[in-house]
Amino acid sequence: MAGVSLKCGDCGALLKSVEEAQEHAELTSHSNFSESTEAVLNLVCSSCGKPCRSKIESDLHTKRTGHTEFIDKTLEAAKPISLEVPKVAKESEEAIAAGSTSEPEEMVVPEVDKKLLEELEAMGFPTARATRAIHFSGNTSLEAAVNWVVEHEADPDIDQMPMVPVNRHVEASKPSLTPEEMKLKAQELRRGFEWARSCWKQNVLKKKMKENVWWPCGKLKKRKRNEHGKRFVRNWRKIRQREGGSLGCHQRSLQQHRNLLHPLWRRKRAHCQLGLPQRLNKCANVCDPSSKITRMMMRKSREHSRLFLHT
Repeated sequence: MAGVSLKCGDCGALLKSVEEAQEHAELTSHSNFSESTEAVLNLVCSSCGKPCRSKIESDLHTKRTGHTEFIDKTLEAAKPISLEVPKVAKESEEAIAAGSTSEPEEMVVPEVDKKLLEELEAMGFPTARATRAIHFSGNTSLEAAVNWVVEHEADPDIDQMPMVPVNRHVEASKPSLTPEEMKLKAQELRRGFEWARSCWKQNVLKKKMKENVWWPCGKLKKRKRNEHGKRFVRNWRKIRQREGGSLGCHQRSLQQHRNLLHPLWRRKRAHCQLGLPQRLNKCANVCDPSSKITRMMMRKSREHSRLFLHT
């Protein structure tokens, strides 16, 4: 029985033709091929018609698409394999080359867009230079032609009319997009540019915010403490002036409670004698704990807050 496939002796892959064997050898560097009577598996999906050449490929197709039904067409597609290496026919190319050398080809001026040619001539370009620029820039736009002239201004043959063979003569290419499509494309490009610009601005703002967040924290805290102390002194002076001008006026309210024997009042009295208001006023009398000045002073002392938690 004639062989219907080529089998790779290194990996065991079945190949339909010599071309596939050559491609397999180039990809894997395997060179051990032999003729085999085993046909290449051909499983066709009944849902979408995709051919699968192995069980693994069919399993992958099932996982991707969910198609589970396959038709086995291995015997229908099996054909005897030809071991002859196909050769590229070069006779036609050689005949064309011989004909071109024997008979000179007829050269003609290429066709270009007349509107672009008129615009370039109106700008002051010679006809030959304008035609050459439009032809080699692809007949696309006026800007492309002008750019080509600027780039090739030093060419010696820039003022010569371009010539192309007759068999290569191609009509002027037309724009592939209609004006409406070009407008839509321009709008899409503009939106993309605006989106990229907004992203760039957001990144710049984020960097600036990160730099500003890490401000010298020690200096900031020190400045806040100084401001708090100054504000406290200002308020204390205002209350002192408004309520009598001296801390001693707040001591009279406790004169009637001196005879109280409650231990909590004793603790308050002893603490007030050593507290901050006495040190500021330089007096040893007891201050009224309900006074605004006394309470303001007590906020500055942790011992005051601990003492009056139980009042």
